[in-house]
Amino acid sequence: MPISLYNSLTRRTEPFAPLDPERVTMYLCGPTVYNYVHIGNARGPVVFDVLVRLLRRHYPHVVYARNITDVDDKINAAAQQQGVQIDAITNRFAQAYRDDMAGLGVAPPDIEPHATTHIAQIVTMIEALIDGGHAYAAEGHVLFDVGSFPAYGKLSGRDPDELIAGARVEVAPYKRNAGDFVLWKPSTPELPGWDSPWGRGRPGWHIECSAMSAAHLGETIDIHAGGVDLLFPHHENEVAQSTCAHGGKVFARWWMHNGMLTFDGRKMSKSLGNVLLVHELLKLHPAEALRLRLLSGHYRQPLDWSEAAIQQATSTLDGWYRVLRDLTDVALPAGELPVPPRIEAALCDDLNTPQALAELSVLADAARQSGSAEAKAALLGGGQLLGLLQQAPEAWFRRGDEAIDEARIEDLLEQRRAARASRDFARADAIREELAALGIAIEDGAQGTRWSIVKA
Repeated sequence: MPISLYNSLTRRTEPFAPLDPERVTMYLCGPTVYNYVHIGNARGPVVFDVLVRLLRRHYPHVVYARNITDVDDKINAAAQQQGVQIDAITNRFAQAYRDDMAGLGVAPPDIEPHATTHIAQIVTMIEALIDGGHAYAAEGHVLFDVGSFPAYGKLSGRDPDELIAGARVEVAPYKRNAGDFVLWKPSTPELPGWDSPWGRGRPGWHIECSAMSAAHLGETIDIHAGGVDLLFPHHENEVAQSTCAHGGKVFARWWMHNGMLTFDGRKMSKSLGNVLLVHELLKLHPAEALRLRLLSGHYRQPLDWSEAAIQQATSTLDGWYRVLRDLTDVALPAGELPVPPRIEAALCDDLNTPQALAELSVLADAARQSGSAEAKAALLGGGQLLGLLQQAPEAWFRRGDEAIDEARIEDLLEQRRAARASRDFARADAIREELAALGIAIEDGAQGTRWSIVKA
């Protein structure tokens, strides 16, 4: 079935048709690695992980790049504060980011370019912009001349004259226009820097993504994705400099932007003290519940984050995994897991994950009622495309707690069975309470008594 995606550039949903069906290209703006990322930073990687999974079902070769920004003023400040080189900061937090994303079930990208390993490509692109009359050198800086690109503002829908008029009053004296943005800036001796035709310096943030994308995916790519907060100025500037550096070629044919996260109805921000780090959330909650919550709203809409929402996601997964646990002895049909058409249709409709999750609930109910191998396979196949339900049910109910004393739990359960058999219900209830104090919930059923971890 065809895939349709909303294009931020055209502001409409369009049938997706890659430039080359044999090589679909996609670029996602990655992190600036100076600290642990917050949960809002994870929404894009999780959502677009599902998109990549979908694309790989439809096309034989998908090349997916997600960059690492490893030179930046915030990185420089952290390195100076700690008295270390910037790579001591960036290596640590780039790996922390990879670990966090893996914890959320996000598959690694095919390509993970780092800004510091693409300085040569960045310098070459800047030189092309200068040669084409789109950039100029001034006082050790190189700036993009927004007046040289008439389409500036088209992606974000902003009027270029209003953008310039709305620029800060204190404009750097070396700028021709208030809206001109930095491609290269000088570095003082204590800051990281690289030799260039304009002196020792470092790249501006916007040029990094343009150069890395071109180096690995080509001058025109199929999809460029990122958070809606990057729409302006970052993505607007990427369009301008990439188009001009490549002789007017289209930079990205589809632009996709995910909405922001709020926390209990308020914007997440450090000033409000409500920034939730993925690194910490993974210690407090089941990772799959975090992923489910990130997929529970349509990617283009804002999504509210709350403790209650995570508990609801955990409860939903408990129900789905309970079905799979009941079907443990049901052998799956031979071959690959099927992808249920209704789930695929939902995802092909501009990545409608809420509808896909609703269909997954229908499949869970069907599997519960029929107990068939085909129903179990459909539930697992639908979950696989969403990056859910991929662990053993018993592992889910143990919440990854490897330190739990299973022997003690089984002993208590055996004591409870004996107490119930002798009709000592007071003792049986006391054992249930003892287990609850350990964070263990028990469930009596036709297949005996089962237990699961309920503490966060």
